[in-house]
Amino acid sequence: MSPQIYLDYCATTPVHSSVSDKMVRALETNFGNPSSMHWAGRDSSQLMIQARADVAEGVGCHSNEVIFTSGATEADNLALFGTLWPYQPNEAHLITSSIEHHAILHAAAHLERKGYSVTYLPVDGNGLVNPEDVREAIRSETKLISIMYVNNEVGSIQPIAEIGRIAHERNIRFHTDAVQAIGLFDVNVDNLNVDLLSLSAHKIYGPKGIGALYVRSGLELIPMIVGGSQERSLRAGTENVPGIVGLGAAMNLVRRHREDERERLQGLRKYLVTGLQSIDPDMKVNGLKEKSAPHILSISFAGIDAEMMLIRLNGEGIAVSLGSACNSKSIEPSHVLTAMKLPQEQIESTLRISLGMRTTCEELDQVLSAVARVLPRVRM
Repeated sequence: MSPQIYLDYCATTPVHSSVSDKMVRALETNFGNPSSMHWAGRDSSQLMIQARADVAEGVGCHSNEVIFTSGATEADNLALFGTLWPYQPNEAHLITSSIEHHAILHAAAHLERKGYSVTYLPVDGNGLVNPEDVREAIRSETKLISIMYVNNEVGSIQPIAEIGRIAHERNIRFHTDAVQAIGLFDVNVDNLNVDLLSLSAHKIYGPKGIGALYVRSGLELIPMIVGGSQERSLRAGTENVPGIVGLGAAMNLVRRHREDERERLQGLRKYLVTGLQSIDPDMKVNGLKEKSAPHILSISFAGIDAEMMLIRLNGEGIAVSLGSACNSKSIEPSHVLTAMKLPQEQIESTLRISLGMRTTCEELDQVLSAVARVLPRVRM
């Protein structure tokens, strides 16, 4: 059998042993409801206090500014709905980009159906938002700007700090989905000039079903889940203590290794691009070749059907993605590549390869050999 090689870290990451060990201990010994006043509740509460501090340290904020959620999708929704719902539809305007994750785009579309106004900013051929477009889109009723930090399909890194400055010049809240940036980039909320920031554990070697929203002190949000006073009354319900412990441990893990891992992945990405171009000199890298996120590589091979290429590579034991993992089962073309105005044939021949902590140069050599075998069979 072919060795199994996982190159879809943008979709999800394997839980690291240091994370799962702490989660198992929490599952086995810390079963108390954190809201209870007795010893079992206090034990669970202490674990949450520590995990909240770990997340806060990872993004440079105070512990009481961290709101635990079920993941980044809920965090994104809370940021958008929580900010705009206090206003009448004709009083509130949202600015976002055309290449956001669907957690943002579908929430924005829902707001539009309710009568709220939304501006979707264009991007250039590298998947970048122009900060001046943000400035020009601002209206007197603009209440929120939401631009993702790192795009999950092509790895474009947005000028978040500059956009944040523009937002704050007009006293407008600024939110960023930082899911693909956590662990590899500076996500200090003050440096980035953000008021709200979403993150998810399962993209940084933690468990699924847990994430967080940073909410700057003094900001008020309307909760989407009611029925209790947990999470500053912004997210009712008994807390997922083992998941929260896992998120805190994952934040510690990636914070410790951030600089070294970013440099290592940059080298691996460059090695992979060079190897693929030696196999097919006409291969195109979508987005900036050198200044994209080090773990994301969007590539197009002329004259192939990307889905067939994915199936063939899967047969070789190699897991990659068609564009966004969240969209890989959809027949719709990538909204990101479409927004970048790439030719349709290029969009249809695009694969996303994403690297992670377990990726090695030896694995990439096996991938290159597999591509060299498979590519001639899928050329149309």
